[in-house]
Amino acid sequence: MPPAPSFARSDQVLESLNRLHPKIIDLSLGRVERLLARLGNPERRLPPVVHLAGTNGKGSVLAFLRAMLECDGKRVQAYTSPHLVRFHERIRLASGLIQEDALLALLQDCQKANGEEPITFFEITTAAAFLAFSREAADVLLLEVGLGGRLDATNVIDEPALSVITPITMDHMQYLGDSIEAIATEKAGILKPGVPAVVGRQSDAVLRVIERRAEEIGVPLSVQGADFSGWVEGQGLRFRDQGVEALYPLPRLTGAHQRENAVLALAAAARLGSLAPGESARRRGIEQARWPARLQQLRQGPLVERLPSRWSLWLDGGHNAAAGQALADWAAEVEEPLHLIYGMLNTKVAEDFLRPLVPHVQSLQAVAIPGEANSLDPEAAAARARACGITAHPRASLLEAMEAAVKNAGGPGRVLICGSLYLAGRVLADHS
Repeated sequence: MPPAPSFARSDQVLESLNRLHPKIIDLSLGRVERLLARLGNPERRLPPVVHLAGTNGKGSVLAFLRAMLECDGKRVQAYTSPHLVRFHERIRLASGLIQEDALLALLQDCQKANGEEPITFFEITTAAAFLAFSREAADVLLLEVGLGGRLDATNVIDEPALSVITPITMDHMQYLGDSIEAIATEKAGILKPGVPAVVGRQSDAVLRVIERRAEEIGVPLSVQGADFSGWVEGQGLRFRDQGVEALYPLPRLTGAHQRENAVLALAAAARLGSLAPGESARRRGIEQARWPARLQQLRQGPLVERLPSRWSLWLDGGHNAAAGQALADWAAEVEEPLHLIYGMLNTKVAEDFLRPLVPHVQSLQAVAIPGEANSLDPEAAAARARACGITAHPRASLLEAMEAAVKNAGGPGRVLICGSLYLAGRVLADHS
């Protein structure tokens, strides 16, 4: 067996960048535009771009699109954030995740070009990603917004091939605004004049904002629930798009929300013009798509090994009210008792996430996110759960939490580790 790859060098540079340019959120395009200009404007030498914004489902929709396009033989690049285990996950070239030597060279090029100018960690690493994408031939780049849209560092693409907006809900209010209309305005900022856009299912207030912006700049909109829709039919997913119907396999990604994401991805794929994957590729892609830490069942690793027989261990990185509702819908579909292990950042509203889950939770253990300075401590996390009416106990570790859940249960059930992508990443580091 070959030795495991070493990421020490890029980790050192990334740590340095994070220290010099903290993960502060200061939404602006000026800094990244300045750096990109110094790098020769790589964002102007990219393959056709599909730009994705929204609150929930961006990564899953991207995963469905990537699977369909790759099944069609397309060379696909993808940019996502945050990563779960290694930073390299954020930059997927057509040949696979970016390699250590290439990432190191890109980061050093960006450091040199930026000099001592102020810039955020996300901006400089996004510039590195654009540089990587510009140097490799590909058919399409799937580009996920980091935060918001209008002033996000990815929003320097003048004319993408397609814009996609997934469902928008309340999240990141400290940066995007304290009303759903304000947040929707920021997300709708990725729309470009004349570029078609596919929009996931939205509240009336959000849809009004998007439609108003689209009308102002001449964007052809296709809206889920109006122009296209999908539903479960037997063992398949019935998809209707502008009056034409087809039956697809159900996605392997778990949950009703993933079926909605698959429908949105199918509509997006159909609007890619010459890049649109064929019918066979769409079917295979919907069935084959994978996206870790989204209602993922863990089947190996130290926690799995400590579970009694007939128990299962699940992992999800959702952290807002919509994610909590999606998990609640999943919990309602299955009979086994649900036991939560959750940890959250102190910047999130834990009660909003937990409230939909209240009727389904048999026990809850609260943990800190290992290595994360902004984590709620277990006592505070447990108190947030108790405020929702859930009996909760603070635990010192994931293992202690799981053992407590199993010990106090009346029989086999499901253990779900949830509340944060950062927590999910720590778990996956030991279970993948």
